[in-house]
Amino acid sequence: MNGFLIYAAKRFLQFLFVVFTGITLAFLIAHFSPVDPIEQTVSLLTSFGSTDPQAVEILRESLRELYGTGGPLLEQYFTFWGRVLTGDFGPSLSSFPTPVMTVIGRALPWTVGLLTLATIISWIIGNFLGALAGYFRSSKLLKVAGIIIMALQPIPTYIIGLSLVILFGFIWPILPISDGAQVNLAPAFNWAFISSVIEHGILPALTLVLVGIGGWFISMRSLVSNIVTDDHVVYAELGGVRSRSIFSQYVARNAMLPQVTGLALSLGNVFGGAVIVEFVFNYPGIGKLLISGIYSGDYSLVLGVTTIAIIAVAAAVFVIDIIYPLIDPRVKLG
Repeated sequence: MNGFLIYAAKRFLQFLFVVFTGITLAFLIAHFSPVDPIEQTVSLLTSFGSTDPQAVEILRESLRELYGTGGPLLEQYFTFWGRVLTGDFGPSLSSFPTPVMTVIGRALPWTVGLLTLATIISWIIGNFLGALAGYFRSSKLLKVAGIIIMALQPIPTYIIGLSLVILFGFIWPILPISDGAQVNLAPAFNWAFISSVIEHGILPALTLVLVGIGGWFISMRSLVSNIVTDDHVVYAELGGVRSRSIFSQYVARNAMLPQVTGLALSLGNVFGGAVIVEFVFNYPGIGKLLISGIYSGDYSLVLGVTTIAIIAVAAAVFVIDIIYPLIDPRVKLG
């Protein structure tokens, strides 16, 4: 037990270091960006007519104090960490005076729901087909499926997304190609809204599944191909054990452990696949929000989204590091 506690403590310190480093880099990159969000906001507010220079300067100083961008760099850095620890990134410049966390809170469920579902579906299909292809290597049908999946693997996400938009939005217009739900429907827990969300999420989810299935297929096929040559599998085959039993009990089960780890890491990294897909389909999630914040120079919003993404990925890795020794006793503690 003491060994596990020491192991968990080390992993927790590693988690804190990753979060600290990632957030610090995000702050520095945003700070040294050529876009000054305060000057951009001041220019926008003063573009409608002449303004008293003294009033403009007062506005500028007020905005710098409000967003924590005044004073030396080190002072700004500590101010930013204070906002991170309290979960208060201030108001969004592009949605003033709405707080950044409120804006993120509205978009977060869309991204988490879409990418979590798509990741799980691609994981199930990719691992199932990969396991079959690795064990039943003489199957022509599985070889054809492997060729198709391998052909989709190198295609960029935006190409697949745009292809689906053209196919199902114009050539065969049976699915919506924009937004997360029907515009005139208020969010509610009823079938009208839920069915609209499902219908609008089909194409973005299908894009992510087609992009993600290849990696799971390749890794699972490779794992199974190595396991089928192990002694216990060969002995089972010589002993007359049925192929289905060997596949499910001896091969697939042993190959699933690293894939489960990969699934957990992918779920923690759902934000990584959100940007391009949500931009293509105008989906109201974190990815679209991040792009809008970058284009509008919304300093606080960009840092808020980036910080949450860093913490989510680091937390997923930490949880897996803690659970893994409980699943696989071969992992050494201490």
